[in-house]
Amino acid sequence: MHNLTQVEATERARLLDVVSYDIDLDLSNAVQAAGGATFPGTTTVRFRCAEPGAETFIDLAAAAVRRVTLNGTDVDDAGWTPEGGLALTGLAAENTLVVEADFAYSGSGQGLHRSVDPVDGETYLYSQFETNDAQRVFACFDQPDLKSVFTWHATVPAHWRVVSNMPVEREEPAGEDAKTVHFAESARMSTYITALCAGPYHEVRETHDGIDLGVYCRASMAEHMDADDLFLITRQGFDFFHEKFGVRYPLPKYDQLWVPDFNAGAMENFGCVTHAEAIYIFRSQVTDYEYEQRANTILHELAHMWFGDLVTMRWWNDLWLNESFAEWASHWANAHATRFTDAWTTFLAVRKNWGYRQDQLSSTHPVYCEMPDMEAVEVNFDGITYAKGASVLKQLVAYVGIDPFLAGLRSYFGKHAWGNATFDDLLTELEAASGRELRKFAAQWLETAQVNTLRPEVTVGTDGRYERVVVRQEAPGDHPTLRTHRIGVGLYDLSGEGRLVRRDRIEVDVAGETTELAELAGTAAPDVLLLNDDDLTYTKLRLDERSMANVVEHIAGFEASLARALCWTAAWDMVRDAELAPRDYVALVLAGLPRETDINLVTPTLRQVAATLTMYADPAWAPEGWAALARTAYATLRAAEPGSGLQLGWARAFASAARSDGDLAILRGWLAGTDVPAGLTIDTELRWIVLQALAAAGVAGADEIDAELAGDRTASGEREAATARALIPTAENKARVWRELTGEEALPNWRNRSLLQGFHHPAQVELTAPYVERFFGEADAVWARRDSEPAQEFAQLAYPAYHVGEDTVAATDTWLAATGHPAGLRRLVAEGRDGVLRALRARERDARSA
Repeated sequence: MHNLTQVEATERARLLDVVSYDIDLDLSNAVQAAGGATFPGTTTVRFRCAEPGAETFIDLAAAAVRRVTLNGTDVDDAGWTPEGGLALTGLAAENTLVVEADFAYSGSGQGLHRSVDPVDGETYLYSQFETNDAQRVFACFDQPDLKSVFTWHATVPAHWRVVSNMPVEREEPAGEDAKTVHFAESARMSTYITALCAGPYHEVRETHDGIDLGVYCRASMAEHMDADDLFLITRQGFDFFHEKFGVRYPLPKYDQLWVPDFNAGAMENFGCVTHAEAIYIFRSQVTDYEYEQRANTILHELAHMWFGDLVTMRWWNDLWLNESFAEWASHWANAHATRFTDAWTTFLAVRKNWGYRQDQLSSTHPVYCEMPDMEAVEVNFDGITYAKGASVLKQLVAYVGIDPFLAGLRSYFGKHAWGNATFDDLLTELEAASGRELRKFAAQWLETAQVNTLRPEVTVGTDGRYERVVVRQEAPGDHPTLRTHRIGVGLYDLSGEGRLVRRDRIEVDVAGETTELAELAGTAAPDVLLLNDDDLTYTKLRLDERSMANVVEHIAGFEASLARALCWTAAWDMVRDAELAPRDYVALVLAGLPRETDINLVTPTLRQVAATLTMYADPAWAPEGWAALARTAYATLRAAEPGSGLQLGWARAFASAARSDGDLAILRGWLAGTDVPAGLTIDTELRWIVLQALAAAGVAGADEIDAELAGDRTASGEREAATARALIPTAENKARVWRELTGEEALPNWRNRSLLQGFHHPAQVELTAPYVERFFGEADAVWARRDSEPAQEFAQLAYPAYHVGEDTVAATDTWLAATGHPAGLRRLVAEGRDGVLRALRARERDARSA
């Protein structure tokens, strides 16, 4: 595909006004299509040219071009390549371009993805066009600021449903066992949010507030699609956003499809949202953590209908704003409109931690940064774009106030509806509504990189009162920006029952290297002084010595889950920064987490303690840590309320931590139905988790995996079985998996991901040692052969991150020193190196603590 540059896009937008697209696809061969199969499509584009006689190009990532006419005259397609598009010369003031071409069905989740359900053999299609993959399905000017209207026509098998951005206008027979579905002309939108999904999807519909709502999934998943809950969250989101945004959702219908093999969580196609079936359709018992994550994703995509779809970024420089706004709005709506009232706790524990991690890599970048071309955009869907940006918006709301913020937002929607805008346009409306100058705030937070650390420095007199409280702000040497932070400061006292009760809270602005909190002088020193109480700003947090000691003993005593989350996050940051010995962090978690009642804190903290043992703990001590985690997890799950989410969460943790013969025997007993704790259901998903743990330990093999798959012959079962097989710890098996991952033949994206997830394992470092060198020898070739999504997954998951040692750093440095590596691949490999260096520092800290 053509790597469109911002310069090219700007010139094309200056020259062209795209009037309409008419897209006719013949998908009637989709059921019989084999690998590499194509489908014919005809695109008719009507557009104006501001300079008659000028030339331009249209994006066209086709398999073959049949015929092209421009204003009725044949166009020589000899100059066409997928990498360069199709040149158009001699443009008139008014132009009609007709492109007849063959396009390839996709197995990578980009373009028009095709998937066959192993349960019933049915075929499903869905489109995924962000960032510039619409050209894989029709000829288009594939950039966000050349909006147009779209009319879709699709010829499909007669028993299929077809869903697009607009309602179906009519259907008509198209030969034997086929039909052509015609859609109404769409509202004005960008190419990347157009959509077409087709297949024998299961459909449920209802109407809410005059909007026709639909939810879809594959027929074989119908029994698992809890439509009532999906509709509930959707209705709550519509009611909340209609009230707060002051602008009604502009389309007549809103469809959501849960589709197979999806690369991300979801995609905000206008009125035709696609979600990842594997993540959000629950075949087995899950916890409230999974339900809240699903609700957040539903609300995230719904927020995009206004911010991103109705008003769209002009160029990908403002991708951050598109995603950050939806990220902020979804948690805001979740907290105020659904049962997930502690959504901001989850934001801190999960999403914000993602941002902190990304922001401390060598690839860190400002929230706002220039995107010179599409290759730069592809690797920028990261924790800075989403989570840090959302944190900045949350800080901005605290800075100007929610009512002025919403007033500015409503004005922004009113002025730019159906068009394109920039962050500067939004700032203009927010300044007008709030009366505050915001450019300096924006420059400080959006045009600089990395994260600050706030530390309290306290002096307590003999009378137990503060003599002085200072907040010290730190910044890394290579990114020395000290920002202005609006923070809450909470004063917590221990009660007789071990509860930490907030006595007082103040809000202050922290700026520069030190900020004295004069209002606290003379105040009785609390048992815990908590900076950034209520998590208003984006910063790493430290506690003073007295507060830290009390948190270690009484972290479960905070009534508010957000206060507990701040303390858990501070401890995790200290481990990653080698300020807290990993073994001490493990001890803190194993002492405090069993008393934690919020599954949205338990789940990510258990992942973090596992990461600590994998990456940061001294390898000489780590087995002891794994054994302690397994003991604690097993005791906690047995003591938990039978059938609860907490019991399930600790059971998953036990399975991942099991290393000893005794623990593995317990897991094997669960599969056989023996000695299962009361209330714990060993259902389909948990069986796979247990079997994968046994396979990784070398006590379950291919025969057992095949037997399990025979009882779960589904797409999910095939994914889980592929991961389980990849985990089998033999040299021959790892060689087989590596050949598949690096071979000439592209794998379906589900299989590529499953094999990568099973190839490396914390207990198999010696076994995969030979693949350190092989990764660096083959990464470029894999990157060149694969579509961008599977290529990025290979670079991230095949990188030898578990091989923490100077040899891995040296091998990475040698590779990075060579020229010719693609920029995106170079960035991801450098990020892998960052992780190894951080792990080395943490391991040194842990070894010293021994």
